Amino acid sequence: MVAVVFCIRVAKQPPLLPVRGIVLMPKALAVLAARLSMADIRRFVLILAHMVRTIRWENDELILLDQTQLPVEVVEEKQESIKQVWHSINTLKVRGAPAIGIAAAYGLLLGVRDKLELPCRDFLAEIDRQAAYLSTSRPTAVNLSWALKRMTSSAGGLDTKDTRQIYNCLVAEAVRIHEEDRRLCRSIGEHGAVLIKKGMGVLTHCNAGSLATSELGTATAPMYLAHDEQGIEFRVYVDETRPLLQGARLTSWELQRAGIDVTLITDNMAAYVMSKGLVDLVIVGADRVAANGDVANKIGTMGVAILAKHFKIPFYVASPSSTVDLATKKGEDIEIEERGDEEVTHFGLRRTGPEGIKVHNPAFDVTPHELVTGILTEIGIIYPTYKKTLKVFK
Repeated sequence: MVAVVFCIRVAKQPPLLPVRGIVLMPKALAVLAARLSMADIRRFVLILAHMVRTIRWENDELILLDQTQLPVEVVEEKQESIKQVWHSINTLKVRGAPAIGIAAAYGLLLGVRDKLELPCRDFLAEIDRQAAYLSTSRPTAVNLSWALKRMTSSAGGLDTKDTRQIYNCLVAEAVRIHEEDRRLCRSIGEHGAVLIKKGMGVLTHCNAGSLATSELGTATAPMYLAHDEQGIEFRVYVDETRPLLQGARLTSWELQRAGIDVTLITDNMAAYVMSKGLVDLVIVGADRVAANGDVANKIGTMGVAILAKHFKIPFYVASPSSTVDLATKKGEDIEIEERGDEEVTHFGLRRTGPEGIKVHNPAFDVTPHELVTGILTEIGIIYPTYKKTLKVFK
């Protein structure tokens, strides 16, 4: 028997950090061991030991972890409407390309579940309309449109006029997208863990961790598996990632909870750390990979790639196939989200820029493919020439 305890903050009570305790009684462990390999047991323990679930769909309810509250408080927020899901995606309560896609798939359910009395044709039109609305929440991450296209295609491809049956199909497709992401992340971790050797220094930017996906993360999946399953000792340097500090607030938080040797640095310290020989490998995530291998990721990623090239450090991008967009030929064709001025003019609640100052705040940049050593995917590591090798995902 496995007992799992999960504590979250309750309104008007002191905040609690999430605790997942795993209790394996001797007899129960023997039964479990008889049915599962030790590798399977280790994987099970790994997932439960330090992963916070970013997204939960339970009893037709969508619950998101509010990542804007981390690392001070752990707050889960029930989503009551599709408009709330749109807002949660847009304001980064849920973020990370895979997690955005999963949240959008479930969010679409909230937008149509009270429309089952409509005639079939009108119901299908409403599905398309609500999906188009959700797709405007954040334009750069391709997983958002990818997941919504899967949802609308699954509904439109049914040979039925029963709206309840169509809705049930949508639920099944959303759950399928969620479960697929779990498998993709583990596969990325298994392929990428071979890159991490004893004593290495690994640098990452922003958060492509378990908080950005269903489990394990993309860029962090190799780190988790190398640490938890292979017992490799290494250290991680995390860029704080201005202006919203996803590296400081999220990545350093989750890696520290996992017991990984992690050091937080400001973005402009990366060159210094590399120059001292402390970084042997860079692994980052991706929000969209173009057909030629150009990579859109959190602002600052391109700078890290340029530094890695200068210091002859391998630069890898962790990306599931759902983030590869073969319809986008090159990086300059990717729409880059521009966010609000206050993210740059304020540090927290304190104004740090003068009133009336002009601000340019792109949320992403595009790393040219020639700076990318390889792309970690669920089927293995993809190497140049990307125009040819990425076609495996057609």
